[in-house]
Amino acid sequence: MDFKLAGRLHYSARRPITLEGHQVFKLTAVAISFSLAAGAAFAQAYPNKPIRIVVPFAAGGTSDILARAIGPKMTEAWGQPVVVENRTGANGNVGAEFVVRSAPDGYTMLLSDVGAIAINPSVYLNMPFDPVKDFAPVIMVSYSPHVLAVHPSIPATNVKELVAYAKANPGKLNFANSGTGGAPHLAGVDFAQRTGIQWAYIPYKGGSAAVTDVVAGQSNVLFNGMLATYPSVKSGRLRGIAMTGAQRAASAPELPTLIESGLPGFVTGSYQGLLAPANTPRDTIAKLNAELTKILNTADMKDMLAKQGTEVRADTPEQLGGFIVSEKARWAKVVKEARVKAD
Repeated sequence: MDFKLAGRLHYSARRPITLEGHQVFKLTAVAISFSLAAGAAFAQAYPNKPIRIVVPFAAGGTSDILARAIGPKMTEAWGQPVVVENRTGANGNVGAEFVVRSAPDGYTMLLSDVGAIAINPSVYLNMPFDPVKDFAPVIMVSYSPHVLAVHPSIPATNVKELVAYAKANPGKLNFANSGTGGAPHLAGVDFAQRTGIQWAYIPYKGGSAAVTDVVAGQSNVLFNGMLATYPSVKSGRLRGIAMTGAQRAASAPELPTLIESGLPGFVTGSYQGLLAPANTPRDTIAKLNAELTKILNTADMKDMLAKQGTEVRADTPEQLGGFIVSEKARWAKVVKEARVKAD
């Protein structure tokens, strides 16, 4: 072998490989394009599997009705199944804790009466979560005023007559509620405090169970969300006494407000919100809020809710978060004064 050639070959093998400027530019451009495409694909990936909406109350209540109305529309928009799962117990705490402990990826969320979430820390001594710190608010879905209704056997057609009957029969009336410390329960507490009456509080595992027992005559009276209660009033199975909105509902003009009935400022109701676990990505929250705002503002959804005295809210995550904070402070005072505690 020619030693000169061998030396040249050995030397060539050790020389560093260099690229011309245009070659470096092409490779860099390819790398950047790939990175951008991968980032865009990741951002657009949600949702790429089934979504679970946890309702912390029994089927047939306001939260359940809304979740089952919204779910199919989310599926239609995104092509992913939306499963509604009822996890009941402890006035919503069982289902709420399940969601708090779930992965913060937007695939497990809670649809609940915001009142229950905000009030429970004042009622339960050992809360398994913090309603402000452990949730990422997504959207306020709707507001449904409470209906004050009685079994038709109760000899009262208005607030004045109901109060007179309760005072003449102290402790005789059984007040059904969706759970100790829930918004309907505290509406009953507030009403009793303002009017000076007494009734026995009977907790149920959700509003639908409370309505069922009052319809059956097992309990006598209740406050409950209009969406889940007004159909029974309309059918005559319950007698509507009043409602708790700031003004009468267009769908139920026969029901006076409690303000009209002599209780100034008495406004309560079922505020329904969708919440995700804390630390859910902000872009996922934004995508959920945007799509649900579209869904809630469709003509058929607004019409369906309006017919049952419920109004679409479609608030921003920030508005829902602020509402939870204010409701927590508002009801803490009522709970303290009434000494309401869960068993």
